[in-house]
Amino acid sequence: MNQDKTMEFMQIAMKYLPQAKQTLDEAGIELSPEMIQPFMTLFTQVMGEAYELGKQDAIHND
Repeated sequence: MNQDKTMEFMQIAMKYLPQAKQTLDEAGIELSPEMIQPFMTLFTQVMGEAYELGKQDAIHND
């Protein structure tokens, strides 16, 4: 996956980070800066797979 897509996915993640933090706080789970990075990496991997799946779907449904 290219760097531009990774940056777009990170921007999406940052958009929803406050909501995720609030949800975790309400559950009594502290979200520290050290914990954020592994989740961001996981998120970008999931988004990358979803993007590729959608891209393949668009190609096959053209």
